[in-house]
Amino acid sequence: MNTTGRLNVREFHKGIKKHSIIIDVRTAQEFEEGFIGGAFNFDFFKKDFLENFKELKRDEPLYLYCRSGKRSYKASQKLAQLGFLNINDLKGGLIAWKQNI
Repeated sequence: MNTTGRLNVREFHKGIKKHSIIIDVRTAQEFEEGFIGGAFNFDFFKKDFLENFKELKRDEPLYLYCRSGKRSYKASQKLAQLGFLNINDLKGGLIAWKQNI
């Protein structure tokens, strides 16, 4: 069963406490300016973006975020097409995170 969802900050925070695969899909420069602890940086705009996910299990919960939620939403759609089954996207991105954590 495929579960792809947009989570609010509270739901996302609760989920990442249980699972460790947190993916920041912003650019390396944006990532260097600040990120959610434990996140890996897979730049959505790079040609090899999807290559970064090859080693990950398709049924492992993934937690994606970007600056505002637009890129991570697009990334979650691409990953769902590749067969990833549990994708969690932070609604409002890092902007919402900083306002609520």
